Amino acid sequence: MITTTTPSVPKAAARTKVLQRQGAAVALVLMVAVSWLVFPRFGSLDNLRDLALQGSFLVVIAIGMTFVIITGGIDLSVGSLYALGGVLAAWGSQYGFLAALALPLVVCGLIGLINGLLIARTNMAPFIVTLASLLFARGLLLAITDEGANTYKIPADSAFVELGRGTVLGFGYPIFIAAVLAVLGGMILNRTSFGQNVFATGGAEQSAILLGVPVAKTKILVYTMSGTLAGLAGALTAAYLQSGVTVIGVGLELDAISVVVIGGTLLTGGMGTILGTVIGVGLIKVIQNVINQIGTLDSNYQSVVSGVFLLIVVVLQRILRR
Repeated sequence: MITTTTPSVPKAAARTKVLQRQGAAVALVLMVAVSWLVFPRFGSLDNLRDLALQGSFLVVIAIGMTFVIITGGIDLSVGSLYALGGVLAAWGSQYGFLAALALPLVVCGLIGLINGLLIARTNMAPFIVTLASLLFARGLLLAITDEGANTYKIPADSAFVELGRGTVLGFGYPIFIAAVLAVLGGMILNRTSFGQNVFATGGAEQSAILLGVPVAKTKILVYTMSGTLAGLAGALTAAYLQSGVTVIGVGLELDAISVVVIGGTLLTGGMGTILGTVIGVGLIKVIQNVINQIGTLDSNYQSVVSGVFLLIVVVLQRILRR
């Protein structure tokens, strides 16, 4: 009797995931190596600290976006929630550290919860729901700040400022906060039943429902997480800038989606890693830093290069998936 063996779907998916993650990692290593050799200042400790600090805020947002995209969804509201979180934190700082931290987490988390409820319970398209939240959060931000005329300042002696400006061995607290959240996110995604539900929801939603996976609850949780993390990133930025800046966060949702996809998470859902997302943030930030190091290139080239890089990654993902 002749028997044939074929690789199982889980093994094939695992190999695809490894290829995607290693591809992004190799690209990051090559970019860092070339930049280190070509630009002497790139490898300086001050520059590396700045790179890590700039990337930490995006990492916090992108962790939540990773969970959302793995479920097959999208969250366009994170940029506005990021700005709203910063303003709420600056305004709340007058009432103490806890108010400054809790207010953006609660408000932005609540908006994320509403996103999740509408998407999970009414089957509305995530694009439409989160686009509406984007407009709502930006409108609420403008209402709080009187159309941007008021900028709430955080006193220099406030304990909340230390959250954004404090350092350990020269590296800012936001870097360590982002690292801890990334580790926790990776553990939740890969070592808990909730993480398996996230993958199942994005991989084959109808099959997951038939198997008893709480798809609706999973969606509600991931959108709540995304909103809360966007608010936290805004609070950290406000602590660092010592004010609630109203004009930040425009287009940040596209940056978050870009780094998640570059890191190997499929836009169609069902596959992705937190480590890949962190690597994606590193790639984008290194590219931006190199353009700044060149000096003669307009800053708009950052968007051009990022867009081309994203297109290449999406094409490669489709090839790997096939």
